[in-house]
Amino acid sequence: MSLPDLTIRPRRLRRSETLRRLVRETTLSVNDLVYPLFVDETIETPVPVPSMPGVRRIPLADVGSACREVAELGIPAVILFGIPARKDAIGSSGWDDQGVVQQAIRAAKQACPELLVIADTCFCEYTDHGHCGVLDGEHVHNDATLANLQREAVSYARAGVDMVAPSGMMDGMIAAIRGALDEHGFTDLPIMSYAVKYASAYFGPFRDAADSAPAFGDRASYQMDPANRREAMKEALLDVEEGADILMVKPGLAYMDIIREVKDATELPMAVYNVSGEYAMIKAAAERGWIDERRVVLETMTAFKRAGADIIITYHALDIARWLQD
Repeated sequence: MSLPDLTIRPRRLRRSETLRRLVRETTLSVNDLVYPLFVDETIETPVPVPSMPGVRRIPLADVGSACREVAELGIPAVILFGIPARKDAIGSSGWDDQGVVQQAIRAAKQACPELLVIADTCFCEYTDHGHCGVLDGEHVHNDATLANLQREAVSYARAGVDMVAPSGMMDGMIAAIRGALDEHGFTDLPIMSYAVKYASAYFGPFRDAADSAPAFGDRASYQMDPANRREAMKEALLDVEEGADILMVKPGLAYMDIIREVKDATELPMAVYNVSGEYAMIKAAAERGWIDERRVVLETMTAFKRAGADIIITYHALDIARWLQD
């Protein structure tokens, strides 16, 4: 049998690593990365998170050294999560100017002035019930929570944060925070919105890391149904109208279609959070020898970039930075 006339042979451009690099459409850089830090006010030495191998809660005294390690690897930013010594029904430690995140912001900026410091802006770590705002019975009261988010964001700004990242999925949270920041003179402080945050099973290990598991129920009344696509676009476009500077989709792996659609529909930078469950799955499989951790992580990060992400928040960031140096 005769062969077809193969005038067009795509394999020609795959023959060597040099050729493949020359025509590569999507590239991953250390400049794309943000590394999460869990700062615990109640400890004096680092505490490993069992469900997230390689991740630790760190004491306030270690914030400077942790940030220096990040900066020395060329990673441009960290995002801070705080575990306070005191929790109450409304999360008031969140807007205490001497709170754990406020102290961590100051320590980070003192140690590494050039490092971009982002503060997750929410209340699940600060409330004694583990929900993301003020309760009315067993329901999170949206508007009462907005007022507290304003206080928290302004307190972080006073501490010297470079960006706030509201994550509670409250209606109107971007407009409320933007208004409060502007009113207090922080007009240049950007907001990275967790615009599309799903009520996901992938968040499980994070609750160990941040001590933020809800005491009852779940967060499905304010985080999004994983089945919904049109609602994601509605949430993202509302945040654009309210003044968000960066949009985020969280989680990442199961929501590549949403990353792409939000990216195509807006002109804002696009962030994705490679969440704790996604991280833990890769770590567990790698520990058992079932996958090549380095190859799978880099492939996953490249897929986020290909889907449209400009910024990747990931617990793999330190390893990625070292691998990219290689």
